[in-house]
This record gives sequence, C-alpha cells and structure tokens, in this order.
Amino acid sequence: MLKVQPHPDYPPEEGRYLRGNDFSPVAVAIVLNTEAENIPPWIVQLVKAGVESGAAISGTVQTANIGIEKIICNIVANTNIRYLILGGPESDGHHTGDAIKAFMKNGVDTKKRIVGTDALSPTLYNVPKEYIDRFRSQVTLVDCQFPGRAGAERSGQVLHPGKPGGIPGAGALGSGCIPGTTVQRQAHLERHAAVGGTRGRWRAGRKTKSA
Repeated sequence: MLKVQPHPDYPPEEGRYLRGNDFSPVAVAIVLNTEAENIPPWIVQLVKAGVESGAAISGTVQTANIGIEKIICNIVANTNIRYLILGGPESDGHHTGDAIKAFMKNGVDTKKRIVGTDALSPTLYNVPKEYIDRFRSQVTLVDCQFPGRAGAERSGQVLHPGKPGGIPGAGALGSGCIPGTTVQRQAHLERHAAVGGTRGRWRAGRKTKSA
C-alpha cells in the first residue's frame, strides 16, 4: 500500500493528544466531558490505548467548534489517515460526539454550521471549506461512543484488527493514503490565529512518549 511521510511540522495544531505511527490509517478521538484539570484516569487510558494499538494520533476532543477544527487540520495533514474512531462518553453540555457524527453525515451549511446537531455552537469558522470537504472525503467515522465506563472495552477492541469489530490494518499499515494535494501542504503550514485552546500537555513525539 502507498504510504507517505508527513511534513516535518505535522501535526500542525496543538492539543491533548499522543502521536503514534504516522503511517497508520487510524486516528482516535475520545470525547472529554469534564474540565481539563479533572480528566479521569480512565479517559487518559483510552487515549493511550489508541497509540499503543497502532493509531497515528489519539487524543481528547472537548468542544464542537475549535475541538473539531483541530481534528480536521491534524487529519488532513496526514493523508495516511482513513478512519476516525470516536470514543468516550457524550458531553452533556457540548454534545461534541453528536456534532462529529452529524458533521460526517451532513456536513455544514453556508455559514459553516454543522447541519443536524443540537451541539453548543457547532460552527467551524476557522477552517477553509476545502479542509472540511477533504476531511469528509478522506475519513470514515467509526462510532464507538458509549454511555459510561462499561463500554470502554469496545473502544479498545476496535483498534485491534484481530478482534471482532476491528478495523483491518488498524494496528499495522492497512489502507493506502489519499494522494497529497494543496490541502495537505497548507495544513502543515497554516496557523489559524483564531484557533486558540490549551497547549496540549499530552502532546508527544513519535510512539507513546508523553510530554
């Protein structure tokens, strides 16, 4: 399968994530439903399970706007990524998981508001429409959200190609990349001034080394 080496500045956006195997076709997003300073250990373990199982990048997402924007930028910057596993509980306030699912199904309207969600402020102001379209064509969503801790095992199992429900090649070098375009190069280099957020204490270098 054709794989490409990401740009040296990949991933372009900061966040609470760990970087794993750049050539993996899988990214993992765990919905965070607590304040950043109160992240429960089991959520941290789900994020770690992502990279330990072979994902390219694994982290938390808290909001239905800036959080999703950062995911878009980091994934279109790596054309090897073809699946996004969504895990963790729903956020009662932000409804972030619902926003991601609606985004993948329905896209956005002319004002870049995600169609078909009741999430809080689900508008992707800071990313070009080209990024949005590229993300939705590049990635298949794998919905592994669950109502509580009891479903955590499902999120972990789907990363293992040898287990029921697993994604073929998720732990190795499965699906090939999408051929690089201007979108890929721009995503490495552009910084959207309006996209703020916490500098990720989890952001890490290759493999599972944590910062």
